Amino acid sequence: HETSNTNMKDLKQIFLYPSCFSTSRDIFFIYFLENLAVAGAAIQSSTSADWFAEKAIDRGLQQLYTGCSSTLNETNPWWRLDLRHIYRVNKVVITNRKDCCAERLNGTEICIGNSLENNGTNNPICAVIPAIPAGESYSYSCDGMEGRYLNLIVPGDMKTLTLCEVKVYGEGPCLKR
Repeated sequence: HETSNTNMKDLKQIFLYPSCFSTSRDIFFIYFLENLAVAGAAIQSSTSADWFAEKAIDRGLQQLYTGCSSTLNETNPWWRLDLRHIYRVNKVVITNRKDCCAERLNGTEICIGNSLENNGTNNPICAVIPAIPAGESYSYSCDGMEGRYLNLIVPGDMKTLTLCEVKVYGEGPCLKR
């Protein structure tokens, strides 16, 4: 049911649904049309200079090096977002930097799940990024995959993961009444 005093164009509109999981427990979820990432906490496998993980969820679209996160050059670099609750993730939007190095995102795996095993990189894969042109934002459908953690991993040796913005849209949080 739609809550009172809301507008369909309002990004903070809330809908209540009867269940989040396919279990018999009394559970509900709330659907948010806003970017879930901004309320989360970001961390990455390493940090290059002042390219902190949080810069990828700061709501900015600065695609120059000053507004992006970046790991060091390493084996299997990763970036992780803790959404703080379990959500059904419908869409992830990734923005690449525009000043150089657009190819760094090629082959990046987007994973969603509840495990922190191997720093969360063992969670199921939603999508693999073939390429995102410099300065562009691409959207990936995750079809309601459930999870608290969203990981981006670049498999391989001597790789660097650079992200200028990560947005997450979905349903949740999943809460027990």
